[in-house]
Amino acid sequence: MIIAPGSTIGILGGGQLGRMFAMAARRLGYRVHTLAPDHDTPTGQIADVEINASYDDVDAVRRFAQGVSVVTFEFENVSAAAAAAAEEVAIVRPNGRSLAIAQHRIREKTFLMELGVPVTPFAPVRSAAELSAAARRVSCPAVLKTASFGYDGKGQVAVATADALPAAWEALERREAILEAFIDLDREISVIGVRGVTGEWSHFGPFENAHACHILDISVAPADVGTEIASAAIDITRTVMHALDYVGILCVEFFVARDGTLMANELAPRPHNSGHLTFDACRTSQFEQQLRAICGLPLGSPELLQPAAMANLLGDIWERGEPDWAAALAFPDVKLHLYGKSAPRPGRKMGHLTALAATPAKARARVIAARNVLRHVVSDKGHESHKDR
Repeated sequence: MIIAPGSTIGILGGGQLGRMFAMAARRLGYRVHTLAPDHDTPTGQIADVEINASYDDVDAVRRFAQGVSVVTFEFENVSAAAAAAAEEVAIVRPNGRSLAIAQHRIREKTFLMELGVPVTPFAPVRSAAELSAAARRVSCPAVLKTASFGYDGKGQVAVATADALPAAWEALERREAILEAFIDLDREISVIGVRGVTGEWSHFGPFENAHACHILDISVAPADVGTEIASAAIDITRTVMHALDYVGILCVEFFVARDGTLMANELAPRPHNSGHLTFDACRTSQFEQQLRAICGLPLGSPELLQPAAMANLLGDIWERGEPDWAAALAFPDVKLHLYGKSAPRPGRKMGHLTALAATPAKARARVIAARNVLRHVVSDKGHESHKDR
């Protein structure tokens, strides 16, 4: 059954992913409702209706779902109970099982391993006994991560030696955790796939990602990887989505080791930060693909029109005053996207820039140059100058 334009889409979550999804939905004539704990959210600014409620308020989630034709997510840390409540009264895409697996690192890694997907060496930590067992199973250096509700480096402690594990677990307040081995890393890539109601499938091809302080900094398309690695990453993404009977957009993040080994790192059951560049660089963006998939419409072409790069804009750019928007927009081949967040803070994602160019390297250089001119410095003599990040 097709959920036709004019119907109402429900988004659980109020962030920038929901904002860009809502833009795509409004362009195709859909109405949009959003539920999030905060008021005047990036998604709420675009939506027709903004509901303020906790994701743990199961009754509020159920009432919200009753008022829409289909529910989707822009934020995966919604409780399983809330997802189940929504599924009682509405179509939910992707399904609650996918959400439950992706939001819990032990379940996620176990699911991938049982599916035959290569993953980083890991061990669960839920007790003192399991902490000792993890120290024997996983070689250090490693990283200890909370099993749930962690993102952008939050809930993680690097562990140099096994002797440091007890203190690391204390730092995480002895919460359920997972110990993962460090990888001799060459690069990180992601594949964003989309699967429709009848199983039709498409993908955007691997993007190459660079992080700073555990937060995505730059994404480039296409990724600089060989055909064999690219094909393996695409095949894994398709396999995972089929196994989950997934409908919608899913991102699989991968590590590529220096010896060429490919390992799946994380699943994101929603549009993904690395796919922001698709808004400008692809014939159909990840956000429109999500809409088409969950509404039972034919999938669009994911064709990359030109090599492209995306640079995140964090709140740090505001530390010396309002960024120089005119200077960045003077680059004719650069696009600016701001998320409507009123309070910039260090590490907070406030927007992004995208650039298209003849090669991935040129696109990357262009978007970095545009970001560099945003950040200006007032000198001791009182005049303004620009400073590279």
